[in-house]
Amino acid sequence: MLKRFVDVRDEEVGAVLGAFVYFFTLMCGYAILRPIRNEMGTAGDVKQLPWLFTVTFGVMLLAVPAFSALVARYPRRVVVPRVYRFFLFNLLAFFALLKWGVAKEGVARAFYIWLNVYNLFVVSIFWSFMADVFASDQGKRLFGFIAAGGTTGMMVGPFLVGRLAEPVGPVNLILVSAVMLEVSAQCVRRLGHWARDVQHQPATREGPVGGGVLAGLRLLVTSPFLFALGLQVLLYAATSTFLYYQEVQLVASLAKDAASRTAAFADIDFWVQVLTLALQTLVTGRVISRLGLGVAMAVAPVLTLVGLGVLAFAPVLTVLIAVKSFRGASHYALERPSREILFTTVDREARYKSKSFIDTVVYRGSDMLSAWLQGGLTALGLGMMGLSLAAVPLAALWLAVALYLARQQRTRAAETLPQTTLPGGTTA
Repeated sequence: MLKRFVDVRDEEVGAVLGAFVYFFTLMCGYAILRPIRNEMGTAGDVKQLPWLFTVTFGVMLLAVPAFSALVARYPRRVVVPRVYRFFLFNLLAFFALLKWGVAKEGVARAFYIWLNVYNLFVVSIFWSFMADVFASDQGKRLFGFIAAGGTTGMMVGPFLVGRLAEPVGPVNLILVSAVMLEVSAQCVRRLGHWARDVQHQPATREGPVGGGVLAGLRLLVTSPFLFALGLQVLLYAATSTFLYYQEVQLVASLAKDAASRTAAFADIDFWVQVLTLALQTLVTGRVISRLGLGVAMAVAPVLTLVGLGVLAFAPVLTVLIAVKSFRGASHYALERPSREILFTTVDREARYKSKSFIDTVVYRGSDMLSAWLQGGLTALGLGMMGLSLAAVPLAALWLAVALYLARQQRTRAAETLPQTTLPGGTTA
């Protein structure tokens, strides 16, 4: 049945389904938490968001070297599950504090910051693990379907929150997310066994990465290819922050209590993921295999350019939902899988350390700078029209970087062609 929709080999079926479930549970758990986080950010006053982004960035600066130290010393089968279970215990602690009503405002802000760290770390680790388990040619065939697992989770999560937030209460849904995270940790173990027993990866691929704790930053600034990948993430995050501010303001003006705000954010997330899943199942594989990474990576910035222009002259919630839906769908269905394919052409140190630095510190650094920039522009009197137009040049630069990366990928693929069929991937 799976072969009717995905170009998968017999020996890959179990691993692909396991990766699908892994990403589904990971993203479903996060999607349950995200509307709760957004409601806390809205309830805590939109004007405080730049400070929350700044603190988040500071936490990232501490967390990334700690993660680099772990992957340098311990094998992936140890590091990945333990990082997930560390976050699981954090979730249980937040549940207890929120349930008991301890320091509500402080705990709410801490939860907001924690989830901003959590979501980038767990997803970055997931894709680093995928790039380590699957080869480059496998990624082109399979990453679209695997990404659909995350999209399905991002649909199911908001759907559950939208229907359970009011009758059950948002805080109780945290326990469901904790269960999902434990299932994800179990999937890591099973995929590791498959990579060793079926993929026949050498023992060195499971071992510690080695290197220094700041290697991710060093590689980023010395490699034009990795630097461009970092710039791409920075520009995507910057435009996302501009749109997020407008979403928070529009929802805050329409929904007045915690449960209704949580449900509104969940509904927005739901429709973004519905369109994303449709694209991933019907379009992603065909675009990447037939039209190439250049087209796949260009769609999201082009739609962002158009969407910001439309939103500038029609700043209403229905238009925002449409813009976020098409933009988010193109990002998750086309750009994100394409970017993860690019990481299959770099060595393991860059795959775990530079990637985690880009996906976390660079992303949240962009959030922080964009938040303060938007705050400054708002203080100068720019309304939603001005803010939308101010983000247009960022989207244009994002498009240029995407096209550059696509050209580099063709060159790097040609240089490593003899190695691409080896089990476990290739190195740059």
